[in-house]
Amino acid sequence: MAERIVVNEVGPRDGLQSQGKTLTVEQRLQMIQALLDTGIRSIEVGSFVSPKAVPQMAGTGELFAQLPMADQVTYSALIPNAKGYELARAAGARSVAVVLSATETMNQRNIRMSLDQTTAVCLELMQQARRDGVEARAYLAVAFECPFEGVTPAERVIDLTQRLFETGADKVIIADTIGAANPSAVRRVLDPLQRFANEGWLSCHFHDTRGMALANVLASLEAGVREFDSSIGGLGGCPFSPGATGNLATEDLVLMLNAMGLETGIDSLKLVNAVRQVQALTETPLGGHCFRWLQRQADQEASHA
Repeated sequence: MAERIVVNEVGPRDGLQSQGKTLTVEQRLQMIQALLDTGIRSIEVGSFVSPKAVPQMAGTGELFAQLPMADQVTYSALIPNAKGYELARAAGARSVAVVLSATETMNQRNIRMSLDQTTAVCLELMQQARRDGVEARAYLAVAFECPFEGVTPAERVIDLTQRLFETGADKVIIADTIGAANPSAVRRVLDPLQRFANEGWLSCHFHDTRGMALANVLASLEAGVREFDSSIGGLGGCPFSPGATGNLATEDLVLMLNAMGLETGIDSLKLVNAVRQVQALTETPLGGHCFRWLQRQADQEASHA
């Protein structure tokens, strides 16, 4: 049997939060259904943040109440603090994720807290989630380079990752927030963490800002990682981090993994329709590196049907 790789779709959260157009809850549900139709079974649905700060995420609690196939899909939500966690719990979220930036300045600019303060909050939330039987995920942002401090020391990322696991994190997502990583940098961080990767506890989140996201995925695979974030059509980026454009496109990731003989459970050609639907909803031109080729393949298949 082919080795299984989990593709976690973050378009409904990371993709939408930076868009000029705010989708209704019904439109977000349409987007999620289009993703499910491709075979995707792990989706970051939204975040429980202040709608004043991120209006695109308003109504995430209402959205959770209407999610289809809830017993067959891993639906997760981002939480910024204890209040966000309580809102997520009240909405029925069974998987939550916190964000810890690996540099002092990024934490200060993002949430006006120090690295130590943010770490303490995240560790406390991880412990609370563990007590409540909720899957606890932690994003380690700017893990390779910070827009304010430059290159992030690998030793700090490794130390923070170990502390998160020791405190109760079920999964740590190493995030290349501004798309500045390269395969050598990826291996410097991931090789010392290989025992966690082998347990399935590590995931990676790459941006394609400099065109190296797939190369970084390959380096991560070689280091034992078997789960990756991606966003349909390359939608989105981080609105709080200068230069954080261009998420890794789901269609690029899935096409490469499937071509390598790895099992994703996702139909590459069906992703074409998902990209088209999300493009229509967001009124944003979308598509990864392979999208034109996939479109031709999908259209040829449809003409022969």
